[in-house]
Amino acid sequence: MASNQDLRDLQWVLHAIRSESLSLHNISFYLSQPTSGCYQETENSLNINISKDSLQQFSHILTELGTAKNIQSLRNLEFHRVEWELQQLINLGVLLENSSNIKQVVFQRNRFRTQCLSEFSESLKRNRVIKEIMFSESSIGYVGAGILASALKVNDSLEELQIWEDSIGSKGAEELSKMIEANSTLKLLTIFDSNSITATPLISAVLARNRAMEVHVWSGENGEKNSKVVEFVPENSTLRIYRLDLSGACRVACALGWNSTVKSLDMTGVRLKSQWAREFRWVLEQNRSLKEVNLSKTCLKDKGVIYVAAGLFKNQSLESLYLDGNWFSGTGVEHLLCPLSRFSALQCQANISLKSLTFGGGRTKIGRDGLTAILQMLTTNESVTRLGIFDDESLRPDDIVKIFRSLERNASLRHLSLQGCKGVQGELVLQTILETLQVNPWIEDIDLSRTPLQNSGKTDGIYQRLGQNGKTEPEPDLLKDMPFTEPKSCRVFFCGQEYAGKTTLCNSVSQNFSSSKAAYIDQVRTLVKPVEQAIRTNGMKLKTLKDEGTKISIWNLAGQHEFYSLHDLMFPGHGSPSFFLIISSLFRKPNNREPKTASEIEEDLQYWLRFIVSNSRRAVQQCMLPNVTIVLTHYDKINQPSQNLQATVNSIQRLRDKFQGFVDFYPTVFTVDARSSASVSKLTHHLRKTSKTILQRVPRVYQLCNDLIQILSDWRSENYNKPAMKWKEFDELCQVKVPSLRYRSRHDNKEKVEMRRRAIATCLHHMGEVIYFDDPGFLILDCEWFCGEVLGQMIRLDVRRQSSVENNGFISRKELEKILRGNLQSQIPGMGSKVFENLEASDLVRMMLKLELCYEQDPSDPNSLLLIPAILEEGREKPQRWQLSTPDCLYAGRHLECDDSSHMFLTPGFFPRLQVHLHNKIMGLRNQHGATYSLEKYLISISINGIYIRVELGGKLGYYIDVLACSTKNLTETLRLIQHLIIPAIQSLCHGITLTENVMRPECVQNLTPPRYRKTQFASLQQLKQALLSVPADSMYDYQHTWSSVSDSGRPILREGFDLARELLSDDDFREVLHRRYHDLHNLAEELQVLPENNSDGPDHTLSTSDEPDKVEPTFGGIAKGVEAVLQRLKIIEQEIRDLKQEIQGLRYYEHRLLTHLHHKVNYLINYNVQVEERKVPNMFYFVRTENYSRRLVTNIISGMNALRLHMLCEFRREMHVVEDQMGCELMQVDNVAVKSLAPYMKKFMTLLTFALKIGAHLAAGMGEMIPDLSREVAHLADSSLLYGAAGAVATGAAGAAAMGRVQGSRHRGSRGIQQDLRTAQQWVVDFLRDRRCSTGKDIVEKFGLYRVRYRDDGQIAWICRRHMHIRANEIIEVPI
Repeated sequence: MASNQDLRDLQWVLHAIRSESLSLHNISFYLSQPTSGCYQETENSLNINISKDSLQQFSHILTELGTAKNIQSLRNLEFHRVEWELQQLINLGVLLENSSNIKQVVFQRNRFRTQCLSEFSESLKRNRVIKEIMFSESSIGYVGAGILASALKVNDSLEELQIWEDSIGSKGAEELSKMIEANSTLKLLTIFDSNSITATPLISAVLARNRAMEVHVWSGENGEKNSKVVEFVPENSTLRIYRLDLSGACRVACALGWNSTVKSLDMTGVRLKSQWAREFRWVLEQNRSLKEVNLSKTCLKDKGVIYVAAGLFKNQSLESLYLDGNWFSGTGVEHLLCPLSRFSALQCQANISLKSLTFGGGRTKIGRDGLTAILQMLTTNESVTRLGIFDDESLRPDDIVKIFRSLERNASLRHLSLQGCKGVQGELVLQTILETLQVNPWIEDIDLSRTPLQNSGKTDGIYQRLGQNGKTEPEPDLLKDMPFTEPKSCRVFFCGQEYAGKTTLCNSVSQNFSSSKAAYIDQVRTLVKPVEQAIRTNGMKLKTLKDEGTKISIWNLAGQHEFYSLHDLMFPGHGSPSFFLIISSLFRKPNNREPKTASEIEEDLQYWLRFIVSNSRRAVQQCMLPNVTIVLTHYDKINQPSQNLQATVNSIQRLRDKFQGFVDFYPTVFTVDARSSASVSKLTHHLRKTSKTILQRVPRVYQLCNDLIQILSDWRSENYNKPAMKWKEFDELCQVKVPSLRYRSRHDNKEKVEMRRRAIATCLHHMGEVIYFDDPGFLILDCEWFCGEVLGQMIRLDVRRQSSVENNGFISRKELEKILRGNLQSQIPGMGSKVFENLEASDLVRMMLKLELCYEQDPSDPNSLLLIPAILEEGREKPQRWQLSTPDCLYAGRHLECDDSSHMFLTPGFFPRLQVHLHNKIMGLRNQHGATYSLEKYLISISINGIYIRVELGGKLGYYIDVLACSTKNLTETLRLIQHLIIPAIQSLCHGITLTENVMRPECVQNLTPPRYRKTQFASLQQLKQALLSVPADSMYDYQHTWSSVSDSGRPILREGFDLARELLSDDDFREVLHRRYHDLHNLAEELQVLPENNSDGPDHTLSTSDEPDKVEPTFGGIAKGVEAVLQRLKIIEQEIRDLKQEIQGLRYYEHRLLTHLHHKVNYLINYNVQVEERKVPNMFYFVRTENYSRRLVTNIISGMNALRLHMLCEFRREMHVVEDQMGCELMQVDNVAVKSLAPYMKKFMTLLTFALKIGAHLAAGMGEMIPDLSREVAHLADSSLLYGAAGAVATGAAGAAAMGRVQGSRHRGSRGIQQDLRTAQQWVVDFLRDRRCSTGKDIVEKFGLYRVRYRDDGQIAWICRRHMHIRANEIIEVPI
C-alpha cells in the first residue's frame, strides 16, 4: 500500500520540477520499462521509469530539468537502456551546462549513434563540472573511445573515466593513450575489455608521461573468467602486470625508462623472454626511481638474466630484485652477481644500491660456476642485506658449508633465506652455521623452512644463537683484563751521513746472526769492496733478524740530505723498544785514504745526537732516555794510532759530557771494518744484548699485539704478500681471527670495539711492526717497501723537467699519481703490478697528505694542485727584496731561537711540515682577503690583507726561524698577525723544543739584511718588557733600545742606532707591561686598605684609638685604611684610558699617589714614639747580605747568620729611599738576643718597607736589584707570580704580607703588639750602634750618610740624606747631637 502511494506518474514529475518543490541530488532514468512512472527512494533521490510509449516524456523531462531553477542541487545522473536521439543529447547538454553541481554521469546499457556521441563530446569539452563518467555495456567501440578521447584532450576537470564490458580494442586504446598524453587531470582510468591488448597503450602512456593516474585494466577474452591485466596505484607507486604479451611487455619496459612515478614493479608470472630483458636493461640503466622489481616465475633463461645483470652495473637506485622461480643456470648466476662483487682490492663494487636479492627454484641450476660467484659475492659485497636462494636442488651440503664460511667476513648481510634448499642437511652444515654465527653477529635471521635440517628439528640451536647475537646486555671490557707481556721486537736505527758504511755494516751484522762460515763471509767481503765503491744505498732500508724468539729490525736511515725530511716520520714513538747506532766513517770517501778531522767527525755525531734529542723531546713523556752507541767505520784503513784518532776520542768524550742527561750513551765506542764479520762480531753481540735490555725496560704491551704479529704475517702469505692492508680488511681479520677484538652482538657498542682495534693498531705502529694511518684507513705491513720505495720516491721525484709543472713545488694530482705508478712499478722487484692490485696511487697521495708530505692548494677542489715541499728550489742565492716598498710601509721582525740550541734543533722535517701546516691554517681563515702563499726550500712568503710576511729557516742546523713583515697597516695589526697566527703555528710543531721570542732590528727587516749579518741585531722580547718595567712610568713611551754596529772585513754593514720601544712593540705589548704595573699597585693598595678620597675626614685621616686626631694607630690596619680610594682610582683610570699615553699618565699619577700615601703612613709609624733616645739614631733600618758580589735584602733573621751589614734609609717624609754608597755597619754574627729583638720587626715592618722601596725603586737607585722575592720567605703563599722591574715585585710583596697576615691570625691587631716589637727593635739598634762606637751624629754621618734634622712645621725629628739637606733646606733645621 505504501509502495503504491510512492508511485507517481510522469505528470507529477513535471509539476514537481516546475514548482521547484523537490531538492534532488540523484536522478536515475530507466527506459524501455513496461510502464511509466516515478519512485522517490529518498528525499533527495528519484527513479524515473519510462515505457517505450512515453519516450517523448523523456525528452520533455530533460528539457524541464535544463530550465528548472532548483537544478543546482542535482549531483548525479544515471541513464539505463537509453537509445539516444540527437535532440535528447542536446537537451542533456543544456542540462549539464546549466547545472554547476552535477559531478557524476553514468550510462549503463545505452546506445549511441556516432552523431550523438559527437554531440556529447562537444558538451563535455565545454563542461568544467563533471568529475566522473562511466560507460557500462554501452558498445561505444573504438569509434566512441576516439570521440571521448578528443573531448578529454580539452576537458581539464574530469577525474574518473570508466568503460566497462566494452570492446574499444587496440584502436580505441591508442586514441585514449593520446588523450592521456595531453590530459594531466584524469585521476582514475578503469577499462574492462574483451582483449588484454587494450592495456598496453594505456599503461605505456601513463608511464611515459609520468601521470599520477590510477589505472585498472581487466580482460575476459575467449570466454575465460574475468581477470586483471594491469594495475597501477600512484599512492604506493606500485605497478603490477598480471598478464601481457611479449610485445606489450616490451612497450611497457620502454615507457619505464624515464619514468619517475613507479617505485615497485611486479611482473610475477608474466612469461618473459630475452627480448624483453634487453629492453629492461635500458630501463635499469636510465631509471632513477625504481626501487623494487619482482620477476619471479617469469621463465627468464641465462640470456635474459645476463641482460638484467648488465643493467645493474649502471643502476644506482634499485634496492630489491626477485628472480626466483626462473630457468637460468650457473652462468646466469655468475653474471647476475658480478656487479655485486669485487675481484680486486682496488676494484670498486659496481652496484652498491641493491640491498635484497633472491633467485633459485627447481629449474635453476646453480652448479659450480654459480657457487663460485655466490662465494665471491658474499666475501666481497658490502651492500646486500637480504639474500634468498629458494628451492635449490643443485647445491650439496659441502657447498652450503662454503657459503656459510664465506659469511664469516661479511658484515653487511642481515637476512639469509635458504628455504626449500635440499643441500641444507647434516651435522657439518649445522656446526658450520653455529660457528659462523659465533664470528658474525650481524646476521639477524636465517630462514631454513622446508629444508631437511628444519624438517629434522635440528635448527633450534641456530635460532637460539641468533637470539644471543641480538641481545642488548653490555659485554665486559675484554681489553681491561687482557694480559701484558714484554714486547718481542726491537728496532735498531742506523744513523749516519752518506758513505758511512751503514748498508755494508747492516749486511755484515745480518750475516753474523746466521751460521755461515767465515770463509764464505771473507768471500763476500772481497765482493763488497768494489761494489761499495761503485754504488750507495738510496732510500731507507729495513732488515729483520731473529734472535732466540726476539725480532730485531734494523732501520737503515738514508744518509743523503734529500732524505732527512723523512727521518722524523720514522722516529720511534713513546715507549717504543728501540735504540740508535750513530755510524761515522773515519774517512771522507770510501775509495780514498783522506781521513776526517776530529771536528768533522764531531759535527757528524752532533747532528744525529741533536736529531735524536729533538725528536725524543716531541714525545708527551719519556719513559727512558734514548740509548745511543757510536760506531766508527773504515778502521781497517788505519795502520797505526795517530794524534787525529786521539783527538777524535777526546771530541767524543766532550759530546758525552755535553749530552749527559739527554741520551744514554753506551760507554764503548766501536771501531770496525764494516765488511768483516770478525770485526763486527762484538758489535753484533752488543746489539743482541742491548735489544734484550731495552725490551725489559720499555713499557709492557698487550699479549695480543705479539699474537697479531703472527696473524698479520699469515694474512700476508695468504694474500699474495700484500704490502698494505685496508682498515676494512683489518676489521675482518679481527672479527674472524681475534676473539677479544670481535663484535659479539650486533648491538655491541661499535665505537668501543672500534676503539680497541685502533688502540691495538697504534700499539703495533709504536712497536714498528706496521705503519698505521688512521685517516686514510691503512696499515702498511711492509715497512721497508713503504719507507724505502714509496716515501723514497717522494724525495727523488724529478718533476721539474715536465713542462706542465712549474718550479714552485706544485704538481697536479693526476701527474703525481702517474709518476708514482710508473716509478713504483719499475722499482719493486718480483712484485710487479701486484702492488697496484692492492694499493692505488690515489691512496698513496692520501697518505702523503696525511703525513703532510704534500698538501692541496685548495682543499675544497678535488682536482686541486698538490704542493710537495721536498721538490722546492733553493732561493737563497737569488736577490731578495720586498714585493711592496713604499715610504709609508713599516717593518717589523721576530727572531725565534731554540732555547737549548746546543742540544736540540729544528729537525729537517720540521720546515716542510711548517710549510704545509701554515698553508692549511691560512687558507682556512674566514677573512683571508685573497691571501697568497708561495714557497722556496727554506722560505715561506705570505701576503694577507696588505701585510707581507717572510718566514725563513736559519742556522746551519736550523736552530732559529725569522719572521719578517712589511706592512701597510699599523704596527699593532702587523704584530697581531705574527703573534696570533704565524708564531702559534710554529710553536704547535715544536713539540719538546722551546723557542724564545726576540725583537729584530727594523732596519734589518727593511733591507732584508742577510742572516749572517743580523745575528746580533735582535733583543729578547721579555728583557725589553722588563726594561720598560724598571723605568719611571713617564719614561716608558720614550724608552730607546740601542743597536750595535755590524761590519764585514772592515766594511760597515749596519751602523749604530736606536729605536723607540713604541716602534718595536705593539700596543698589546705595552698594555701587558702597564697592566702588570697596575696589578702590582692593585695588590699594594689592597694590602694598605686606603680610605676613599672623598672621605669627609680627608684622605690621610685614619681611624685611631688615640685621642689625638692626627696620630695614626701604628698597626697594619691603621696604616692601611682607605684602600677603596686607590682602587676606585684604578678602575676609573682603566675605564677612561684610550691610548698608551693616557695609560702611562694614569699609571704615573697612580704610582705617585700611592707612593706618597705610603710614605706618609710610614712617617707616622716611624715617629709614633719619639721617646726612644729622643731619636738619637735613625729608626728605619735594614740588613743586606753580600752574595757573589751582589747584595740581597734580608727579610728574616735566623740565629747564626753572619756577614750582614746594617743600613739606614733616608727618612724624609714621603720621599723615603736608599742612600747611595752608604758604608753601613757590619754585624759579624746574629745571636739569640738579636733574633729575639729583630725577628718581629723583620717579619712585619720590613714588608711595608719593601713595598715602599719597590714602588719607588726608580727614586731609590740600586735597591730594586737587591730586593728578594718575598713569596719565598712566606710559608703560606697563594699564587704569586714572578714579576720583574721596579713595580713588578710589589705583587709578590703583597701576597707575602697577606700570607703573613693569615699566619698571624688577623691583620687588624691592636697597637700594643707592634709598638712593643718596634720599641724592642729600635732599642736593639741603639745598643748595637753604641757597642760599635757609632752613637754621635758625626759617626752616623760617616757610616750612614744621614743627618739629624727637625721639620719646621711640626717639630718632628728625622734622619735624612745630604741631597735632602740641600734641596729641602727651607723645610728643616739641622739638630746635631
